Amino acid sequence: MREFAFEQRLCASLEREVDGVLARQLGGGVHSARRVLDVVVVEPGPTFDDRAAITGRSIPRRAIESDVGRGRSRDWRGAFDLPAERARGIVERAVEVGFFERDPTAGAEHVRRACRYPDGWFDRLVAVENKPDLGAPGDLETQLLKDVRLGLVDEVVLATASHVTRAHLNRLPDAVGVWRFDPETLDRSVVREATPLPVDEHGTEIVEEHAGWTEVRLASPTAKARARRRLAERAYGKGWRVDEFPGCARVRDEAAAGGGGLPRCEWKGRVVDPGNECGPDCPGFEGDDPPSVDVAGERDRRTGWVAEPDGLASRQAGLDRFG
Repeated sequence: MREFAFEQRLCASLEREVDGVLARQLGGGVHSARRVLDVVVVEPGPTFDDRAAITGRSIPRRAIESDVGRGRSRDWRGAFDLPAERARGIVERAVEVGFFERDPTAGAEHVRRACRYPDGWFDRLVAVENKPDLGAPGDLETQLLKDVRLGLVDEVVLATASHVTRAHLNRLPDAVGVWRFDPETLDRSVVREATPLPVDEHGTEIVEEHAGWTEVRLASPTAKARARRRLAERAYGKGWRVDEFPGCARVRDEAAAGGGGLPRCEWKGRVVDPGNECGPDCPGFEGDDPPSVDVAGERDRRTGWVAEPDGLASRQAGLDRFG
């Protein structure tokens, strides 16, 4: 089975078993965007429902870290240590998702937070590296070692369909957990438990690799905390399902796999990646309207994520009098 289909079915299975939200293909670095995590499991914290009530989309990191507060509004141009055009884009996005609100009574450029940001909305972060076939591991060992040394997530796990031998385990960092997952039956067994990583301590991150030399940067606990929040936010807004199904008569929703929203091609006989495999160039393509699949609705129904919350924008009269 191809890695995309393996990943989709693993996410569908995990979604039934774990609390919180899942997402796939997210940047997992602090100083560098080079490392991409296959799957991220965000376990809920005590204020998860408060976060779900704000927006179903990601809140911009820079908006959360800005000097825009609740109560009295302020001119956004003095609230960001960024070029004006970039800051303007962040403000527009924050207003769009309901985290900022405009205050036209104070001036066209004045905004304030529509609600408090719930810092405790997520708890542990678990990264899952998918490698269905351990017979072709590629740079697996190096990738996992980087994740362990950085310690951005609480646990790192390898998921595979292969039989796992002692030799396989000996080649992996000791802290990495191992799951054996059958994408056909959705059976998952724990071969080795993951060891919790020191997310509150300094970590090391490889940011550049060249012939003969490697640039490594220290990641402080503060920088890691910001990156963890960014990772959790991106996971909350993105999810793991495809954005939309292709317009092909041979693609349907593989809801039988346990998580509605999996595109299965009857011609290929498997789950497909619409962005890379579908379209007129496919020999089995039969143009048609896309199947009626409410991808967001499936996620809303199966997890604590809320597709269209009411939002928490302030409506209290005279709120702008308070700082």
